[in-house]
This record gives sequence, C-alpha cells and structure tokens, in this order.
Amino acid sequence: MALPLQKSFKTILNGVIWQDADDKTETEADLQTVTARAPSAEELRALLFANKIAKHTKSNTIVLASADQLLASGVGQTSRVDALKQAILKAQQFGFSLEGAVMASDAFFPFPDCVEIAHEAGIKAVIQPGGSVRDQESIDYCNQAKMAMAFTGIRHFKH
Repeated sequence: MALPLQKSFKTILNGVIWQDADDKTETEADLQTVTARAPSAEELRALLFANKIAKHTKSNTIVLASADQLLASGVGQTSRVDALKQAILKAQQFGFSLEGAVMASDAFFPFPDCVEIAHEAGIKAVIQPGGSVRDQESIDYCNQAKMAMAFTGIRHFKH
C-alpha cells in the first residue's frame, strides 16, 4: 500500500497554502540533457549543488555556483530576470568571477532572456525544470552559445 504524500502548510493573509511537500532531491539519473553540449562532470556536480540550494530558497530564485561554492543567489523576486540580475550584482560585489559557473532556476524560463543574460555574465551550464511552451527558444540560444542545459522535470517552488 502506498503511503499518502506529506502536505506542507503555510499561513498567508486570510488563508493558508496547502501543497504536497517537496521531498525530491534530483540526482544525475533524473536529469535530461536538452542541448547539443552535455554538461561536463564538474558542471554536472555544480548543477546538482546549485539545484539543491534553489530547492530550499524562496521562489522565484536563481542560484549561481561552482562545483564547490555558492557564488550568489537572487531570491523572492517577481521575475526570474530580476532574480538573475540580483545574483549577478551580488557575485560582482563579492568579487566572484562567474566565468564557467552554472545557473539553477527553481522554475522554467518562459523566454530565453535569462540564458542570454547568464551567458553574457560567463555562465556555461544551466539546470531548470523545463515545461515552458517556449523551452525550445532557451535551448536554441544555449546551443548557439555552446552552453549546456539540463531539465529536471520537477519544479521546486517555495512560497
């Protein structure tokens, strides 16, 4: 017999949010490479690390990382573009180079603008859930820029 899913509750103004608990942590086996270039072993390690941080960070979130270090994050913004710009600015303020770093997003990219901005900042690989009707535009940009992108198929959304 299957056990029921755990639920997560949070109070909000005049009510509560009730949703399934987010108890999934992705592994390499869960990822689907969607670009011509697959992530390198080091990028893969960094992507999984960044994705774990994104899972536990307030949505909308963008995490910029290396295999061993969080470089910056932009969290709780109304758009992923704003979250990315916030993360890039934080990394710059701390003196971290983003050349060769990776980017994780807790939700899909509805437009290719985030991967374009990330590429300009030096990001080389991206992890995201996928699921946008316009995913192909982000994939196409990554292919053109020789970036790697992997889909998880799972959206982590922390209210």
